[in-house]
Amino acid sequence: MYEEYFPEKRFKITLDFVLKHLDKDQRILDLGVDNPFSKILRDNGYSVQNTQGEDLDIDNNLTKYNPFEVLTGFEILEHLLSPLPLLRNAECKKLMVSVPLRYWFAPAYRSKTDKWDRHYHEFEDWQLDWLLEKAGWQIKDRLKWKNPGRSFGIRPLLRNFYDRYYAVYAER
Repeated sequence: MYEEYFPEKRFKITLDFVLKHLDKDQRILDLGVDNPFSKILRDNGYSVQNTQGEDLDIDNNLTKYNPFEVLTGFEILEHLLSPLPLLRNAECKKLMVSVPLRYWFAPAYRSKTDKWDRHYHEFEDWQLDWLLEKAGWQIKDRLKWKNPGRSFGIRPLLRNFYDRYYAVYAER
């Protein structure tokens, strides 16, 4: 069942982090279009609305969405050239984000076929902390985890030893 419902290990770990910090009666605005994790949140009783695919670097006014108590962004901030204005201007009291951590042994991800699917940033944990603090957030909890690969090679082997994802829960 675990493998069927959570095809990716990060979904299970992220859901556990959400369940630890967010109440189900809080309205969530999730950055990015509707996605598999949005569905997992809804299936677990959360009220989630997603942004509609606008370029959040240019259009970062989130007040056009229905009032929300929580802003989430799971593997989205790395796709923004400048996430600071969006994070600073968010009118909510709680924030939960996760990002892929920078690997010293692999370059930042860049799709060769999709101009939007690229990482402008692959953060180190201190960089995300600094960004959130500069945007006015107070970090309450952090979580890092590894994401081992199933293929063979040096990089998949190294993924068994180095954290790949970093999640943060913050409040104002």
